[in-house]
Amino acid sequence: MSDEAGRPLLEVCVDDAAGLAAAVAGGADRIELCASLEMGGVTPSAGLMAEASRLEIPVVALIRPRSGGFVYAAAEERAMCGDVERAAALGLAGVAIGALTGAGGLDLALLERLAAHAAGLQLTLHRAFDLVRDPAEALEQAIALGFKRVLTSGGAVHAPDGAARLAALVARSRGRIAILAGSGIRPDNVATLLAATGVPEVHASCRAPGPAPAPELIAFGFAAAPARATSAAVVRELKARLLAHARSARPAPPP
Repeated sequence: MSDEAGRPLLEVCVDDAAGLAAAVAGGADRIELCASLEMGGVTPSAGLMAEASRLEIPVVALIRPRSGGFVYAAAEERAMCGDVERAAALGLAGVAIGALTGAGGLDLALLERLAAHAAGLQLTLHRAFDLVRDPAEALEQAIALGFKRVLTSGGAVHAPDGAARLAALVARSRGRIAILAGSGIRPDNVATLLAATGVPEVHASCRAPGPAPAPELIAFGFAAAPARATSAAVVRELKARLLAHARSARPAPPP
């Protein structure tokens, strides 16, 4: 939820150790830790989770065993349960999970089993939510399952294009669950998004172009171009925009 000053919280998604350091340096309120951001994020390694556990801000580990859709086989469920337990054992603040049925609803049975392995952890419902047939029903189900927040772009590819649905989800949530807006959020569009939706939390990668990989790394498939990396400067600018929005939204003091 928003902080004491009413400023929306900033969650930064990172996929490497350098990203952890940049997010902290820029003032992130929380980190979503993953691997392979270029594929939408998958479960981070145990070693990266252990590194993140050293931080003084909350870290939520994404639990997604592969890229692609969100209908999972039994072997994938076993892997996810093990990863949830590892995140708990390492002392992370929470996990981001999600699973769907072939009919396009939340896989409630699987989510219940995953949640049972996450005792004591905050639960985020990740962007599998954006593919459900009935977002209002799925939101109520997430609340009943004990999720603390749902990460969503409002069913659009980018959150600014899903603003109407995000606003409806905020209204429906009535403070029972946090709506965490994510995808395509930048310093230059976040104020407009906040004004249109009232979301209490935003999620962004805050990446900027990084040093170009050596040509041989690209040629062998060991690196991709163009290279992008979490930027402390972008994190800092986005957080400043959140604070400026909060200040502008406060009622004027009585004369």
